[in-house]
Amino acid sequence: MNQPASSSGARLPRATPAQRLVLERIAAQRERLRERRAQRRQALAEAASTQGAAADTPLVQRLAGFVREHPVAVAAVAGAALMAGPRRLVRWAGVVLPLILQLRGR
Repeated sequence: MNQPASSSGARLPRATPAQRLVLERIAAQRERLRERRAQRRQALAEAASTQGAAADTPLVQRLAGFVREHPVAVAAVAGAALMAGPRRLVRWAGVVLPLILQLRGR
């Protein structure tokens, strides 16, 4: 293993076995960090491409996906809707529906 020379031209002493172990651990850690950064970049790229594709899917498909991913939340909302009754639901739909349509238009 060729040791780098210092600026004065003198050679650095060889690393002891303990120092070599530390240097190997540092190199392994750097490699793990490089791999982690590469995986994160790939995950972000996949998420960005998936997000772009999700905007093109119909609302019904997106709702079906949400129901599959969050069944407990959907059950809780359905239970609250049943407890509220039809009059309240119609009244709240009159308030919430314009807001949803406004957000969807953006």
